[in-house]
Amino acid sequence: MTFQQHLRSAWANADSMLCVGLDPDPSRFPSAVAGSILDFCTDIVDATADLVCAFKPQIAYFAAQGAERELEQLCTHIRDQHPQVLLILDAKRGDIGSTAEQYAAEAFDRYGAHVVTVNPYLGTDSLEPFLSWSGRGVIVLCRTSNAG
Repeated sequence: MTFQQHLRSAWANADSMLCVGLDPDPSRFPSAVAGSILDFCTDIVDATADLVCAFKPQIAYFAAQGAERELEQLCTHIRDQHPQVLLILDAKRGDIGSTAEQYAAEAFDRYGAHVVTVNPYLGTDSLEPFLSWSGRGVIVLCRTSNAG
């Protein structure tokens, strides 16, 4: 299935273009929440999977907590339990050459993302390794909502 087919299918299946971002910050978890980052995010995924076309975990929130393994497990859970929903890895990676190739492998092999966000600041050289993955999508950062 091409990325465009997967995206259209996700939109149709959910009858929605809603994407849920997963930016877990344990210091902001409600006091009633007990458990790990994985438990917190999995509960959100399972509670909303029938309403969304995509989940978008932000890699920095997991990495800052040393929770890359939990991110891997969450990505596996999303793919296995909710295969109709797109998995967008919010990484905003942007580098050139062999480094960009490694970032692409991280997103698509390690985390099994259907889509990855990238930063084009270093030019098309920084995008080509991501674009070469058949059946995968790339969201290119072009405008942000932040004031700066």
